[in-house]
Amino acid sequence: MKKMLFFSLSFGVVFGLGCSHKSQKKSEANYQGLGVESVSADDLKNYKAQKLPPSIENKISLILDTQTPGGGVLHPDGKTLFFSWRISGSSQVWKLNSPQGFPVQLTGGKDTTQVATVTPDGKKLVLQRDIDGQENPGIYLQSINGGPLDKIYHQDKVKATFQFVTDDSQWLYFTANDKTPDTLTLYKVNLNTKNKELVLNENGYWSVSDYKGSLLLLQKLTGSRMSEYYLYDEATKKLDPVFGQNASDENVLQFGAQDKTYLVMTSKIGNYRRLYLLKSGSPDLKPLSEETPFDVSSFSIDRGRRRILYEVNRAGYSQLKALDAKTFKAISVPDFAKADHVLHASTTRNARWSVISVITNKSPRISYTYDWNTQKATQWTLPSLPEIDATKFVAASLEYYTSKDGTRIPMFVRRPSVCAKKTCPVVVHFHGGPEGQSRAGFHSVAQLFVDEGIIFVEPNVRGSDGYGKEWLNADNAAKRLSVISDIQDVSDFIKKNWAYDGQTPKVGVMGWSYGGYATLFAMTKYAGTYDAGVSLVGISNLLTFLNNTAPYRRKLRASEYGDPEKDKEALVQLSPMTYVDQVKSPLMIIQGANDPRVPAGEAVQIQKILQSKKIQSELIIFPDEGHGSQKKENRILELGHALNFLVKNLKQ
Repeated sequence: MKKMLFFSLSFGVVFGLGCSHKSQKKSEANYQGLGVESVSADDLKNYKAQKLPPSIENKISLILDTQTPGGGVLHPDGKTLFFSWRISGSSQVWKLNSPQGFPVQLTGGKDTTQVATVTPDGKKLVLQRDIDGQENPGIYLQSINGGPLDKIYHQDKVKATFQFVTDDSQWLYFTANDKTPDTLTLYKVNLNTKNKELVLNENGYWSVSDYKGSLLLLQKLTGSRMSEYYLYDEATKKLDPVFGQNASDENVLQFGAQDKTYLVMTSKIGNYRRLYLLKSGSPDLKPLSEETPFDVSSFSIDRGRRRILYEVNRAGYSQLKALDAKTFKAISVPDFAKADHVLHASTTRNARWSVISVITNKSPRISYTYDWNTQKATQWTLPSLPEIDATKFVAASLEYYTSKDGTRIPMFVRRPSVCAKKTCPVVVHFHGGPEGQSRAGFHSVAQLFVDEGIIFVEPNVRGSDGYGKEWLNADNAAKRLSVISDIQDVSDFIKKNWAYDGQTPKVGVMGWSYGGYATLFAMTKYAGTYDAGVSLVGISNLLTFLNNTAPYRRKLRASEYGDPEKDKEALVQLSPMTYVDQVKSPLMIIQGANDPRVPAGEAVQIQKILQSKKIQSELIIFPDEGHGSQKKENRILELGHALNFLVKNLKQ
């Protein structure tokens, strides 16, 4: 079963304050295209990453080796665990033939490869492979014993996403945007003949949430966090609405154990996401999970329809719970003492075993299998900690700062012991999304900064997930104008409250994706608030971003950021490029040329303005990466340059 988961300003224009609307339109077309098409060959050459000093390179390499595999999927017989792991340099597929045994690598090369599932007959693995971070993966089969990959579907510039394999192992379902870039069409492939058949071709961003015989429960995304659900009968070709039509709430559905019932995770009723039962034809939702001031973050039901497993996001900590799928009575789950996160990874089709991931502040993810018959948990994976004493990793402390309007905003803080009674520099890391969430737990990147004597802070500003829908939706579109100052307020709070002996700490800022955007906004609109910044795959201009990002993403992201026409004035006010003249402190920008989400042109356009004004800034572009570095050699350069830049500008 596929698990359902869930980041008063002055008016100006893009290239500086006081420009005309005519100039604004010209600046919006500063670049065109997506991925490598948005940058020139000269830019790729000029902004190539420089080699790091060996001491820094080795430090980053060691910390990147501090990891464990992904959660994984268990063979139907419960004797072999398959998982994805980046230990060889890029994400590849591995297996364990026994708990804590010797891991065997099944796939190789430089291209990111992930395991999706094991076919029900236990003979094949279903894999997804992407090239250079383009996020246009293909679908492959491989024997559970390894060997060559058998391509099922992989086309250039087409995003193919695995959905499920039928219980008889005959048909594989997947979606692809091969007909039009902004629509996902549903197909199925006969795994014996390799013949492909069209299942559904309707406009929109479709996926399969669940299936029963010829009935498919389909999800159609209508926005960043909004979706509608439909029942599609392959036999009659009839498509009927089920739930969420024309709604703005977050919804996730799967079939219930009883006929004509659905399990619904939604924020439709109340402020927090909760799990409900819906009967076909009834408008009423029956609560299944407890009413608490915390969001249910995900849930799943096994193929046997015996148990429902769901996770509760308790202010950045994860708790696993279970219900009987027919009686809805609570079922006990393993208790992992001192765990910050207990997560459900997968369950075998016979519902006997579940793979559970456990994360603490002293250890990365460890996978256990839980035998529901014997009620025994068995540890399968061991953490990789070469030359690292993880007992010295600093645990996150949940703290709060106060915004200008008096709102208490949560933040996770990791402090070096040497900073107990003296002023230390601080790095504020904003998460991606923007509807993401920084959480407690093992954090090797944070520890890199802690080891340098730097306090590492991760705020969950308004717009973050995990604190109810009012908090989550507080920054949607033009509403972001009212809360964007949360970015400034955390630094102001730190400088006011974390000084010792009259010495104010220097504060840096960094982040990936939306966190990169937040960094650029902090360094431009709030220039002087932060003493240095590193923006990674960040947006410099919300208008050019929305006009050039991947077509299938454009509509979905507009519901979060705003409509390029209706919200144009607000988007200009919220774009870092509008305030680029105000930059006062050193800034580094890091980008992947193949990024399908944030075009590389976003980085180039702001860097060239900074260069023309002789403002201290640096740009690094990785020609073989997308939205964040995946290959180890590039990740070393990415993290190494970011760390070196911030240490140099905050500690000297």
